[in-house]
Amino acid sequence: MANGVIPFLTMLLLSVVLDAAARPRARTGRDWRGLALHLTVMTGVFGVILAGIGNPVIAALVSVALVALFMVASNAKRKMLGEPLVFSDLALLVGVVRHPRFYFSALSPAQRWMLAIGAGGALVAIVLLSSAALRPHLAGLVLAVGIGLAIALVLRSRALDGLAATPDLEGDFTRLGMIATLLLYWWRWRRSSDPLPFPAVAQHAGADLPELVVIVQCESFCDPVELTGDPKNAFAGLDAARWAAWQWGTLEVSGFGAYTMRTEYGVLFGRSEEALGFRRYDPFLTAAGDSSHALSARLRGAGYRSVFVHPHDLRFYSRDRLMPQVGFAAMIGEEGFAARGDGAGRYVDDRTLGASVIGMIEAATGPTMIYTVTMENHGPWDSASARDAAGRREAYLRHARSSDAMLQDLTAYLARAGRSALLVFFGDHRPSIPGVTAPGGARHTPYVMLRFDSDGIIAPGAQGPISLTPADLHHTILRCVTASDAVTRRAE
Repeated sequence: MANGVIPFLTMLLLSVVLDAAARPRARTGRDWRGLALHLTVMTGVFGVILAGIGNPVIAALVSVALVALFMVASNAKRKMLGEPLVFSDLALLVGVVRHPRFYFSALSPAQRWMLAIGAGGALVAIVLLSSAALRPHLAGLVLAVGIGLAIALVLRSRALDGLAATPDLEGDFTRLGMIATLLLYWWRWRRSSDPLPFPAVAQHAGADLPELVVIVQCESFCDPVELTGDPKNAFAGLDAARWAAWQWGTLEVSGFGAYTMRTEYGVLFGRSEEALGFRRYDPFLTAAGDSSHALSARLRGAGYRSVFVHPHDLRFYSRDRLMPQVGFAAMIGEEGFAARGDGAGRYVDDRTLGASVIGMIEAATGPTMIYTVTMENHGPWDSASARDAAGRREAYLRHARSSDAMLQDLTAYLARAGRSALLVFFGDHRPSIPGVTAPGGARHTPYVMLRFDSDGIIAPGAQGPISLTPADLHHTILRCVTASDAVTRRAE
C-alpha cells in the first residue's frame, strides 16, 4: 500500500484547502482541535471509499470531490440564505431527489454544470478504475473501522466538552472549519433529549372561547412596503387586518428565504430556539418526541378536532408521519386539490386554498382547529418573463397579492359567518430573491390575529404592534383559546 500514501496525503492537504474556502472564513489560524477533527474524519472517509473501490488514487479523488461538493453547497446556501451548511441539511437529501428544483435553484448555472460534470466524471472513474484486488479493500476496511472507533471514543470522552458546547454556527464554522462543525453539531444534536411532556389543556367553564381556530402559515409572505420601500405596493388585506386585529405585529423568525419548518415548529410546538439547542436547525427531525407540546395535542383536551392542510407533498419534513403523531385528526395534501387556480404557476393558488379552507369551516360541526400551510408564494420566481431582479420582484409581488387576497377572503367570510372564531395569519420567512433581497437585513414577517363572534369582528380597541417569536405566537394562541378574558371590546 506504499503507492497509496502519496494520494492519501495529497487528499488530506487538498481537503484542508477546500474546507478553508468554506465561508465564513477564518481571518487567522483555526483551532487546532478543529483541524485534528477534520483530518481524522477525512481519513475515515478515505478508508470507507477505499474499502468500496480498492483504488487509493480514486478514493483520494472522490474524497476531495466530496469536500468540494460540501464547500460549494455551503457557500451557495450562505449567499442565498445567510447560513452555512449544517448537519441537518443532509436529512433533506431525499427531498433533493424528489423535488430537485427546490434546491438546485440556489446554485448558479456555472455551479450546476460543475456539479453535473464532477458527479458524472466521478461515477465513470469509479466504474472503470475500481480494483478487484483484495488487499486494498481490506486496508480501507481496517482504516475505516479503526478511525470510526477512534472518533467515537473521542466524542464520548471529555476532550471536546468545551468545543461547540452551545449553538454558534457562524462562530464555530470560523473557528473549527466546515467538516469539524458538521461532526460536532451532529454529535451535540444526538446527545440532546426530549422535553418533559405537557398535559392537554381543558376549556374553562363559561368562557367565551372561539369555536373555530384558523391558522394560516403563509409561504414567503412579508410586508411589501418593507420589501420594496414603496408605499404604493401596500397590501389592502394586510392593512385592513392590522386595523381590525385583536393583536398584530412582527414575527421575529430566525430563517431567511427557507427553513419553513423552524417557524412552523415554533408556532405549533411553542418551544423557543434557546430551549431547542442544537435541535433548532431542523426541529422536525425530533418533533415526535415533543408531541405533547403541539397545539393540536394540547387543544384536544378542550374538545378541538385539528386538521392539517398543505397543498403539496406531505412527505416534506415527514409531515405525513409527524402530524398524526402530534394530534391532527385529518390531513389534506396536494391530492385534495384538483384545481390549482389561475396564475399560481407550479403550486396551488392561495385563493383556491382559502376557498377550500372556507369549505372546511362550513362543514365543521364542533370546536375545530385548521392549520394551513400555503404554497403559491414559494420560489424560485424566475420565468420566461422574469429573468432580472425587477422581473423576479414583480413575480413575487403578484403571488403575494394572491396571499393577501386569501387573507381578505377569510376575514370577510368569518365576519359574516356568525360563529366565534380566531384567525391567525403570518409569514413563515422572507423571500430570498436574487438582486432584490439579501439575508443580512431584517428577517421579521407580519402576523395578525383577528377575533370574531356572532356579530362580526371583535378587537380590544386601539393597540400598537407587538413583536413575537414563533414560540410566543403559539402561547398567545393558547391564551386566546383557553382564557376567558382574551377578548375585551368590539371593533368599531
